[in-house]
Amino acid sequence: MQARPSEPPISAHERVYRTLRSRIMHGELVPGSALTLRGIGQEFGTSMTPAREAARRLVAEGALTMSVSGRISTPELANDRIEELASLRGLLETELAVRALPRAHLALIERLAAINSTVAEAIRRGDAVAYIRTNLEFHRTLYLRAQAPAMLALVETVWLQLGPTMRKLYGRMRQGRPPDSHRLILAALRNREEAALRVAVRTDVTKGLRLLMT
Repeated sequence: MQARPSEPPISAHERVYRTLRSRIMHGELVPGSALTLRGIGQEFGTSMTPAREAARRLVAEGALTMSVSGRISTPELANDRIEELASLRGLLETELAVRALPRAHLALIERLAAINSTVAEAIRRGDAVAYIRTNLEFHRTLYLRAQAPAMLALVETVWLQLGPTMRKLYGRMRQGRPPDSHRLILAALRNREEAALRVAVRTDVTKGLRLLMT
């Protein structure tokens, strides 16, 4: 039997980009965190060119800002920007959930319930990054069943732009248990209730963010 060709190794630029993207999306960096191309290159053992390319991609996606002087940092979002991104989450993620509903069979619901248990554990430990990561995993697992990759890509860009802000939000909320809306999402999926699913998803993805504007 012929051996399957191995996948080519990813470039230094792609490795830096993927790692930084994950850190930002999952709230490892707080709003206003400063980065330098030299520091990125030293951390990843690369020249400044891959660091610069990765940073430019993340700036283009709204995950980082770059000043005229070249200072790179995570964005500090104004209230109107948080409102805009929260509205996008409400629109896009509600649509993805509804599209996933016909394919939300028992195995998926059980998987979501298991992920929600890891969300609860992260909250119990006070681990903000683990909470954000598992919370997004809960949503992504459901939305993958929508079979709408372009829409999901847009949602992930919104998540990326909100990552540091979500870290700030977690610090304010001081939750002791998973969001009640997760339980309502699971119940709506089990009961095949589209209207209830719409309300639960929209509440889950917008309510917390809007607390930052009060």
